[in-house]
Amino acid sequence: MNENISSSAPRSHPLAGKVMSGAEMVVQVLADEGVDTIFGYSGGAILPTYDAVFRHNQSDPEQPMPLIVPANEQGAGFMAAGYARASGKVGVCMVTSGPGATNTVTPVRDCLADSVPIVVICGQVPTAAIGTDAFQEAPVAAIMGSVAKHVFLVTKPEQLETTVRTAFELARTGRPGPVVIDLPKDVQNWEGPFAGQGTLDLEGYRHRLHAVAENRLSGEACQRFYRMLAQSERPLIYAGGGVINADASEALRAFAHEFQIPVCTTLMGIGCYDTTEPLSLHMLGMHGTAYANYAVQDSDFLIAVGARFDDRVAGDPERFAPRARNIAHFDVDVSEIGKVKNVSWHHVGMLQQDLEDLLDYGRRVDFSADFSQWHDEIAHLKDQHKLNYDRDSDKIQPYAVIEEINRITQGQAIIATGVGQHQMWAAQYFDFKEPREWLTSGSMGTMGFGLPAAIGAQFARPGRMVIDIDGDASMRMNIGELETATTYGLPIKVVVLNNFGDGMVRQWQKLFFQGRMAASDKSLHRKDFIKTAEADGFEYAVRLDRKEDLARVVEEFIAFDGPAFLEVIIDPDAGVYPMVGPGQSYDHMITGDFIVGRQEVDDETPDASEMF
Repeated sequence: MNENISSSAPRSHPLAGKVMSGAEMVVQVLADEGVDTIFGYSGGAILPTYDAVFRHNQSDPEQPMPLIVPANEQGAGFMAAGYARASGKVGVCMVTSGPGATNTVTPVRDCLADSVPIVVICGQVPTAAIGTDAFQEAPVAAIMGSVAKHVFLVTKPEQLETTVRTAFELARTGRPGPVVIDLPKDVQNWEGPFAGQGTLDLEGYRHRLHAVAENRLSGEACQRFYRMLAQSERPLIYAGGGVINADASEALRAFAHEFQIPVCTTLMGIGCYDTTEPLSLHMLGMHGTAYANYAVQDSDFLIAVGARFDDRVAGDPERFAPRARNIAHFDVDVSEIGKVKNVSWHHVGMLQQDLEDLLDYGRRVDFSADFSQWHDEIAHLKDQHKLNYDRDSDKIQPYAVIEEINRITQGQAIIATGVGQHQMWAAQYFDFKEPREWLTSGSMGTMGFGLPAAIGAQFARPGRMVIDIDGDASMRMNIGELETATTYGLPIKVVVLNNFGDGMVRQWQKLFFQGRMAASDKSLHRKDFIKTAEADGFEYAVRLDRKEDLARVVEEFIAFDGPAFLEVIIDPDAGVYPMVGPGQSYDHMITGDFIVGRQEVDDETPDASEMF
């Protein structure tokens, strides 16, 4: 939902008219777009462009674009995604043809699902060889067409420069997403004059962007919104990742503070509102806080901002927010309006602009409302139904590990995660004071995301502490990137919460499959994570397996100057609670043994087609 709808390339370029190879043009456009880091793995079909990057860095050491080499191309894609999520800029991934390109399919799909702007440049066999099953050929356009925001196959060298520039425009504007450039080797070797400006003709796309940008809230629309707010006694803001993508967090906070409206967020929206604020309800949904979900049940006016009512939030759309007399929906994408849940009021536009306009209108008409009773109810919900766990257990509880890290970092670390139980514990128990401090694979739920995303984030924000919270199963997926972290001297902190298996899968198997642990128990696997980390260059690599050592070891781990690895042997039976089963309403929320729920829950077993 980025507000910038024009290319950042300059109108008059000092190198205009200079004869360059196609590869040199690609690199020059990257430089013009402000790219300062490229993540990728080399190979025959992309060698001309890799060589051009090398020569650029030799000739312009003041503004280099270092090539960060991962263990594999999937890692490169997730590094670019982590860079983009942490910085708000377009991440860049550059790989070779064939398997190099196909290894980026998962990161590309992940970025499309979570609206993350990256540009993936794939080498391709020469134009004349396309379609002949040449060595390391893959039909990139066909493969990526359904998982990317857009794919370009460059067959006309004269359009290369404008294509690359247009790819950045597409990636960052509107609803951000991944754009793929399939670049044949002969196009990279072609020579021609560099124009220094220009983009492809995207008249329809730009017209739609312009229409959204110009679709300002009318006085009549504002009046209807505030009429609904005036009729409300329990308004609630439901904020999603679109708020962060639109750089609208400050506008959202200003609006919420002005009228004292409580805020809950989706998994992707974490950080758009300071979780330490009294009116923050943290995360709602399948594994959201009990008090957030109860607040959704109680709310009489739900204000959805940059959120899409996905199945992890509204598993049963008909019974989602059942007492809401009105629902308002702000989004940049018209296709999200009414897709899952019918709403009373909606606006399609630029979120930052719209929230500012709405606030200005409220101030002009001197709108006021007293929601103090609702605030008291919120405070009671947060106290009565707070997160909790077995604090007396002699086993290390994962929640306690995260609480201790959070105590030290005070909600100011950048947290990346893999996918599974550890992801949900991190979402629940960490505080986030600012946006772009929470990096996780939301819609795709890709295991192995955390470590490479953390590496990308550390390059994007080198002065910040970056912590990867991972699980033993998720860590295995991209464990090769441990060496990448030490190779580049990145002071990343890596935590592996080891419960010897696929914890989330086992939790579901316990709840819905009569405890049959089909292929999810890794207790017999022989991986020694400490030896692995040491072999990959981690000078600090420690296993924590005694509860009484927790505070001391965590403090040492965080204080270590450089890459640090901590494996924590946690209670294998620790679960993620609350939990709302797939396809179920919040009436069926399971709060476990240590979180107080409102009533006994009828544990309906979801239909097999609804699992996960």
